[in-house]
Amino acid sequence: MSVWATVLAAGIITYLSRASFITAGDRITLPPTVERSLRYVAPASFAAIAIPATLNGDRFANFGDDWPRVIAVVVASVVIVRWRNVPASLLIGMATLWLILGVS
Repeated sequence: MSVWATVLAAGIITYLSRASFITAGDRITLPPTVERSLRYVAPASFAAIAIPATLNGDRFANFGDDWPRVIAVVVASVVIVRWRNVPASLLIGMATLWLILGVS
């Protein structure tokens, strides 16, 4: 029973914290340092998704048969550096991976 109470409490806390930003977003002004640091959320989330998948989990830098992943990450990185568009980099990176895996 305590597991379900914990899951429910975590869900309520998560919902309330997200809803607070939506409902109070126009009335609250963030400090400039916070706004500046929020610019790095997208690249950090991209790195958090891409690097573990590329480096093959717990086997650090074991690129044996993972060259398609490495190529897809490089293509996605080029897209993110060139256009600064995270959704486009994710879509183009995944499309690149699917094309490479489909061809080989």
